[in-house]
Amino acid sequence: MIEVTPTISLSDDEVSERFIRAAGPGGQNVNKVSTAVELRFDVRGSPSLPNDVAIRLMKLGGRRVTQDGVLVLVAMTHRTQERNRADALARLLELIRKAAEPPPPPRKKTKPTKASKIRRVDAKVRRGGIKSNRGRVTGED
Repeated sequence: MIEVTPTISLSDDEVSERFIRAAGPGGQNVNKVSTAVELRFDVRGSPSLPNDVAIRLMKLGGRRVTQDGVLVLVAMTHRTQERNRADALARLLELIRKAAEPPPPPRKKTKPTKASKIRRVDAKVRRGGIKSNRGRVTGED
């Protein structure tokens, strides 16, 4: 079991890993060793996640979520499989923790005060006066 939050824990078989070759420079090591990790987690089919957390996780995942509701994370920053595996799992857990947080309360609508409306109009009148003086100079001095 993978502990995510005190109320959410994932079973090991819900997360699948596949090792692929990393892209980019690195010479012979990159060409012959599969160190990059592709971690897959079925968000839609997971029995461990509550429905609201799963919906928020799919929104947070963005383009990393497939049409079938599978979250795909690729980690290839480190040289070893173990560190890439730990990095991908840590990123998955961080996404789930962020999705498990309750959404912020809705914003309360407020109206501007009368004094702030007066200040805004006075500033507009002042600025309009400055701009009106920028016209052509006439002979009437």
